[in-house]
Amino acid sequence: MEDVGFRAEAPPFTPAIAQATRDLYSKVRHVVPEIEWAVHAPYIKAINDLKRQKNAVILGHNYMTPEIFHCVADFVGDSLQLAREAAKTDAKVIVQAGVHFMAETSKILSPSKTVLIPDPLAGCSLAASITGADVRLLKQKYPGLPIVTYVNTSAEVKAESDVCCTSSNAVQVVEDIAREWDVDTVVMIPDEYLAQNVAKQTGVKIVSWKGRCEVHERFSAADIRAYREANPGVVVLAHPECPPEVVAASDFAGSTSAMIGYVGKHRPARVVMVTECSMSDNVAVEFPDVDFVRPCNLCPHMKRITLPKILHSLQTMTVEVTVDPDIAVRAKRAVDRMLAVGKPQQRAAA
Repeated sequence: MEDVGFRAEAPPFTPAIAQATRDLYSKVRHVVPEIEWAVHAPYIKAINDLKRQKNAVILGHNYMTPEIFHCVADFVGDSLQLAREAAKTDAKVIVQAGVHFMAETSKILSPSKTVLIPDPLAGCSLAASITGADVRLLKQKYPGLPIVTYVNTSAEVKAESDVCCTSSNAVQVVEDIAREWDVDTVVMIPDEYLAQNVAKQTGVKIVSWKGRCEVHERFSAADIRAYREANPGVVVLAHPECPPEVVAASDFAGSTSAMIGYVGKHRPARVVMVTECSMSDNVAVEFPDVDFVRPCNLCPHMKRITLPKILHSLQTMTVEVTVDPDIAVRAKRAVDRMLAVGKPQQRAAA
């Protein structure tokens, strides 16, 4: 589908714009060529000016390109972290620089705010792999088993679930709900590889769904061997949405936030992040002393979000993301149940 309708035109690059964005370019100059900055800078200035006028915040996921992540985003991180941060602000408008399920989660946690997504076609292969109807059928097939749902899902799927999880807390959530329900098996959806990787870390049996992230499923153990052969001494960090053999061949596996934390704590001389490739550029800005080997598996959905589309979104207040109130209430219950894990005093409220 042609998406010209979602784009805005920015003023030409001038010395005044160069001066106004000088500090921002100083931050990203190692990952954004100067010739590209002349294209990005007018949009960056226009976006930053407009979001202040409209009392808006921009949420930049870790997979956004550096000119978005470092130059216009007010909050950066993984999807749930972003939604929780936005809910704390007094901003009236949230612009989701990410994919559609993330915008839904932001709306669930900030029902009174206007949530916009710059391109409504920014979807997710993982979220698209399962529907609310599928979850209802799973409940019929596995009565008495709790449904643990990855946050990378639609609001409708979350609403049919007992508890949500992230890639960083999945093991804890699975063990907690199995203990609470007094069962030895849980249903974990929709990411097949995340479920398999979690199963290796817990005594709880897991029934999985055959959903996969189209970025992470493309990595293989042979890729890891090739990275090591080409880059002696490289530290390999993998996302748990990767196949289990990739995780097993890596030095560390964790969520996007955990991978960033690993680099910050250990400062490896050379590292490869086995995930969406824009993340390496974004982390490299923060840790210029680390040499990043960059495998380039791009997420086509994340890359639908661009500076021209963000500017257009703010100018036109489109495209607004809404969630049916009943679905939102039930989905929030599953998210809140996850947030209560490890906090006994909040269990009753969850």
